Parts: sequence; structure tokens; C-alpha cells
Amino acid sequence: MDPFSFLKISLNPDGSLTRHSGFPLSPPTGDHPPDSSVPVVSKDVTLNPSHNTWIRIFLPAGEKLPLIIYVHGGGFIFCSAASAPFHASCSRLAAALPAAVLSLDYRLAPEHRLPAAYDDAVESLLWASAQARDPSAADPWLRDRVDFSRCFIMGSSSGGNIAYRAAILAGGIDLKPMKLAGVILNQPYFGGEQRTESEVRMAEDRIVPLPANDLMWSLALPIGANRDHEFCNPAAKDEEDDQELKKLPAVLVRGYVGDPLIDRQREVARMLEKRGVKVVAMVEEEGHHAVELFDSGKASKLVEQVRDFVGGQNRL
Repeated sequence: MDPFSFLKISLNPDGSLTRHSGFPLSPPTGDHPPDSSVPVVSKDVTLNPSHNTWIRIFLPAGEKLPLIIYVHGGGFIFCSAASAPFHASCSRLAAALPAAVLSLDYRLAPEHRLPAAYDDAVESLLWASAQARDPSAADPWLRDRVDFSRCFIMGSSSGGNIAYRAAILAGGIDLKPMKLAGVILNQPYFGGEQRTESEVRMAEDRIVPLPANDLMWSLALPIGANRDHEFCNPAAKDEEDDQELKKLPAVLVRGYVGDPLIDRQREVARMLEKRGVKVVAMVEEEGHHAVELFDSGKASKLVEQVRDFVGGQNRL
């Protein structure tokens, strides 16, 4: 198969992409309080104007809400915080937990190769911590509404990879008074040079076939890096700094047996446990990559498991 045709992209001479299709975009609801007709309101705020990055805030009714910083998927090269499936996911999550959700619109590859998206995710954490540090200057939607001691970073697919790396980098940053209480990795996108059994068995997967998987990594990783680079394969180096990982809070790793990436997800979960991180691993028998974007039942199950995880960390 031609992975460019499958992904509906063309590579331009300057190294940028032409993306020939994509999800429709959802606008924010606008600046009015949540009510029975609009249980979750949303608005966009600028993160870094020089990078064209921004955050979509989702806010349900209530006070002292936990905070979830959410990073969308798309193989590092697609999608936006405004993409309709991710907008709907964040609205659902905000309403059901309930929680305030900050959905990050980060820079995409290959125009901005990794670690650009990691830097943007760290910047979103710093933005949130600034809201906690100076309530008088905080966004009015967050002021007195959010319990910044219960902050979680969450990502799906490539967003899970970004959330993982941002959580590690956050261990070396003073975020006080905000506290990162947990990391939520939904079908996180990892890889490696050596093929895993699930990658080979599902090489012709209808969502992440192997040629498309390889192409997305080639467009996302730094020039010259292979798939055993730490951005792609964090389990590749046994000598990885234990102290860095030991600063991680509890990590939820969830996936599906029908996802070609499941072996990678299990491998990272085992690696984290080996290094002393508290890991909650959940593997569903039925489901494929990004299934929550297509199946409302799976979307509800994701929200239920995230709610249980967030509640469990709150009780610690």
C-alpha cells in the first residue's frame, strides 16, 4: 500500500505536508455559564502566539473541580483541539467526571518535528500552574473553580506519547502550587525498530497499518533518528535514568487487544512498573485503535475508567 495515499497527505518540497482531508472542526460554545441546555461550556485562549498554540477550556458546573490537561491524537501530524471527535471527547469527559479540561492545540509535524509538541505540552502545564499561582490574574473561568492540587495530564494515541514525555519533563519543573496527581495514557503511541508480534499480526490494520505507522514516525521524529529513539521507544534503553521516572505520579495505561500498538503499550507499562512507578494497566479484549472516536459505548467506558482513576488518586 502507498501510505501517503492511505493517510491522504502529500509531502511538499519544503518538507511541509498538504493534508487532503480531516475531521470537521467544532467551534467553542462561547462565554456563558453552563446550564441545562449547555452542560459544558468551552472557549479558546492563546498559549503562545509566536507558535500559534492555544488551549480550549471545557468547563462544567461546579466548584473545586479536578483539572485534566488533554492532548489529542493524530499521529503527530493530524488534527486539532477543535477537531470534532476530540471536542466531543473533552466535553463528555468534563461533564461526566466532572472536571475542568484544558485541551492543547500543539504544533504538528513534520513542520514542527518532535520535541516541539513536548515543549508545547510542558508550556500548557506552566500556563496552568501560573493560573494557580496568581488567582487574581487567573482566567475567570478557572478562578475559584479548579482544585489545582488535582491536576492530571491525559493523552490519546500520539497525545498519550506527548503526555508521557511532558509528565517526565514536569518532574524537573516547579509547578507549585499546582500538583500533577496522575498521568492518563489512552492507547499511547509508541514504536521501535524491531517489529512486535501485534504489529506483524495486524500489519494491514484498517486504522494503523504498518506502512502508515512507519511513515508517521518518519515525519515526526528528529531528522536522522530511528524508531529506537527515546521519543518513540522509551523502553529501548535499560539504563534510562530511574530517578527521572521515579518522579512520575500514578500512571493509567489503557489499550485494546485489537490495536497493533498494544504490545508497545504493554512494554512501556512493564518498564514503568520495573522502575517503581505505580501503574494501573487496563486492556480491553474488544476494540481497535481510536475506537472511542467511533463507538459511543467504548467512549463511555473510557470516561468511566478515567473517572475511577482520578477518584482513586484523590483518595490517596
